[in-house]
Amino acid sequence: MVYDPANGPAPPALLVREAVVSWSAVIAGAIAAIAASVLLTVAATGIGYNFSTAGVPSRASLTAFTPLVGAGGIVIQVLAAALGGYLAGRLRHHWLSAHADEAHFRDTAHGLLAWAISTVVGAVLAIAVFIPYDDQLAAAALAALPPPDPIRAAHIASQAALFTAVGMLLSAFIAAVAARLGGLRTEEMHGKLP
Repeated sequence: MVYDPANGPAPPALLVREAVVSWSAVIAGAIAAIAASVLLTVAATGIGYNFSTAGVPSRASLTAFTPLVGAGGIVIQVLAAALGGYLAGRLRHHWLSAHADEAHFRDTAHGLLAWAISTVVGAVLAIAVFIPYDDQLAAAALAALPPPDPIRAAHIASQAALFTAVGMLLSAFIAAVAARLGGLRTEEMHGKLP
């Protein structure tokens, strides 16, 4: 039985099976997160952050990555995930039969799904952009002088991986929280309808 606070339990004949996941809302949130990430990266590059070579394995990336660049990358990931998660929660359909705890879980799942889709699609797009330039990037890496210190290169690679992992974990959490906030707003708006 589904309980409606205004009218009590709904008769079984009136129960309608509703979708648990609003895929259109999830995909819209993921697209918005990717677009926001690109926009923020371009804006950060415009104000002086050097994101162009920090993620590309080359000798130039040894000097391009700093903890400040890593922190900037985390901020970009978190802001983009917050926007995508909020939209995924806000655009989802209203669940008539979901208990408050279930709605909370579904909203956070919507945020995580939007984050996951945007992360995978963003990685695929980045690979698709860099693959055609693979030969040029490798030639530029070999031509750079002096040869890099392998220990320094390993330290920078591990720093970049750590910042990326922290950014991904934090952005996944933020996307889930933002989706719940969007879902609460959706529930509030539907509660005010006559």
